[in-house]
Amino acid sequence: MPPGGTPELEPQPFAAVADGGNTLRGDASGAGPTVIQAHGITAARKYVTHGSRLLQRRGFTAVMYDARGHGESDPAPADQAYEYAELARDMGAVVDSRSPDRRVVVAGHSMGAHTAAAFTLAEPDRVAGLVAIGPAARGMPSSSESVAYWDRLADGLERGGVDGFIEVYDDGSHDPAWRDVVLRLASQRLELHRDLTAVAAALRSTPRSRPFEGPERLSEIVVPTLVVASHDQADPGHPYAVAEEWAERIPGARMVSEGEGESPLAWQGGKLSREIASFCEQAAVAERLE
Repeated sequence: MPPGGTPELEPQPFAAVADGGNTLRGDASGAGPTVIQAHGITAARKYVTHGSRLLQRRGFTAVMYDARGHGESDPAPADQAYEYAELARDMGAVVDSRSPDRRVVVAGHSMGAHTAAAFTLAEPDRVAGLVAIGPAARGMPSSSESVAYWDRLADGLERGGVDGFIEVYDDGSHDPAWRDVVLRLASQRLELHRDLTAVAAALRSTPRSRPFEGPERLSEIVVPTLVVASHDQADPGHPYAVAEEWAERIPGARMVSEGEGESPLAWQGGKLSREIASFCEQAAVAERLE
């Protein structure tokens, strides 16, 4: 932050061109070391820190972008899909665009966490720290039941738009105490996309791919890491046990979560941003950001 200055908090739009020629759109605000934010499948860029400006006020540049086929970003090129290797290269294009000469912290939720881990494994020298929020992948092939579930969601989206997706998503598996909130958030996320056909394609492609080959690869992540877990009552799609495994396998990783019965930390933009900012301010991360 400039001496005596205040970072500009109003988001400024940007565009980054990926290696396939597709354009990724996002916004950036603040001044200082860069924190890249990657959202989950069917979400868009605001669904990581949920509009919080705390990172910017703590002296960081917050960079949020829509994944390919999501939000305002272009769909995958005709010869590509929505696999994690492609998503990780897209993240690299955003890093090149916004922080070509300095390391960044990469923070992602769900699909974004897996993308950030894949990027960190491929490009560790470009990453100062990793924040994995609600990881759900262990690097194993998806089961036939899992793939069928994602295909049903894609079918519903293609057949009936947002309402068709919600009809499939509301399958009785959500805890009654959280069902209304979960369905409302899912509907709000889907309203942000300019191309629901591309989102449906991602629903078919991304879950069939792996961000890394087996859980053992997590032990090869050599940068400081924060894992954000959610308890299963409200968010069973991001199992607490998977977050625990990530924290146990990644050397030196620390895990945080909400208290029992509270709204998932991943849904609380202000509290989550404080955890990310405190992580970035730790000496091990700050030194890599210099």
